[in-house]
Amino acid sequence: MEKKISRIYPLSDPKTTYFLQVAWTTDLGSGFTVTLCNGKSAWTGTISEVEISKEASDMEMEREKYVDELQKALILDTELTSKYNFDFCEDKEISEIYHFSYEKNLKDVSFKLGSVKLKKVSDPVEVIKELIGYCLDYTAELHVKNEYVQKENKRLLNNWDDMHELLDKSVQVKEELEQELYSKFICVLNEKKSKIRSLQEKLKEAREAARQNRDSQPNVSSIISKAEDYNASTDEEKESQSVHIPKDCATLARSHSLLSTPDDVPDVAPNRKRRQRQQKKLVTEGKITKREPATQEQERLNPAPLLKTSKSPPSGMMSLETLENTADPEDLFDDM
Repeated sequence: MEKKISRIYPLSDPKTTYFLQVAWTTDLGSGFTVTLCNGKSAWTGTISEVEISKEASDMEMEREKYVDELQKALILDTELTSKYNFDFCEDKEISEIYHFSYEKNLKDVSFKLGSVKLKKVSDPVEVIKELIGYCLDYTAELHVKNEYVQKENKRLLNNWDDMHELLDKSVQVKEELEQELYSKFICVLNEKKSKIRSLQEKLKEAREAARQNRDSQPNVSSIISKAEDYNASTDEEKESQSVHIPKDCATLARSHSLLSTPDDVPDVAPNRKRRQRQQKKLVTEGKITKREPATQEQERLNPAPLLKTSKSPPSGMMSLETLENTADPEDLFDDM
């Protein structure tokens, strides 16, 4: 049978200390015995399982919940003493019977959980001895538990010291490993930095070399434009030369033919024709030989302008045709 002893102060006599002992077999729902003692007298009483069920039905509470409230009220804890009140009083009709009641405090009101009828014990010394014996046994049990807890606490403290020492060693090893890794990382980082610098220098040198090569190479477009300008100036010079030479010849021939008469001038038509043919041949050969190098250079540098210029008739040829068309009138008579 389990027992629980607590100290209470009844509402009817708050200055007197009472010792409440509750004993039960399985739980409070199966019934329990209440013993109350003030150090001089003792009272005892029993409540059955049927009475507990009846009180739960009267309060319109579930039996399990009612039993839970009884455990909180009778098997007191230090935190719940202010939530429950107890009262002990004598029955008005029967002087040998006393009523022990217990109730729960709420915010503004309190409700009665139940009551037990107690009878005065004829020999309270035995009850007091029993209470003292239970207290001594409970104290011894607590002492054993305390020793066990102290041993367990000592063991845990030793373990904690060992773990703390191991933790310190682990921290030291970790710091050493970090220092070693940092030193290796610094070496690797410096090597990478030096390699990056060398690659940047090589890249800079390569860019400078490429820029120098690009600057040293002649500009193709400028060469082509210069060649075009050269060809154009050469063509103009050739045209001017080709135009001036035939004009002088034609002017001299025309003036000679107008001033002279058939009677005064000997018949030199065949000689004139022969001379003109030789002059045309020489002028044509000279112009052809002069145009061959310029044409080859122009075809090498700028083929398109060459094709464009080749479509238009040469100025030298136009000058030759002009010479042919402006021949002397005496030649016409000779042909006739």
